[in-house]
Amino acid sequence: MKIDVRNTDGVTILEPKGKITIGVGDIALRDTVIEALEGGAKSILINLAEVTTIDSSGIGELVSAYTTVANRGGKLKLLHLPPKVQDILQITQLVTVFDVFDDEAEAVQSFS
Repeated sequence: MKIDVRNTDGVTILEPKGKITIGVGDIALRDTVIEALEGGAKSILINLAEVTTIDSSGIGELVSAYTTVANRGGKLKLLHLPPKVQDILQITQLVTVFDVFDDEAEAVQSFS
């Protein structure tokens, strides 16, 4: 699991690549979100376009990241959900919790 981090118009964009599964990507995602927050990020966008697999632990980590960011006065949103991730979020009703976008420019704009 590799996570690229970049900034666009004051929004920190996290781009995980690979699997967000127990013991692999879940910890990497958690650490990257905490790092971003400690670096002063308040607007975090997670681009899931290159996530190949996600399990319940990965979903739990997305929810945990959302809560952590919200508790620190920030906002976390999701971008480019792969079909499997979209299905899981639909089934668990978590799509009602997250703001989800298909267009990066629109997602970045939504933070302002």
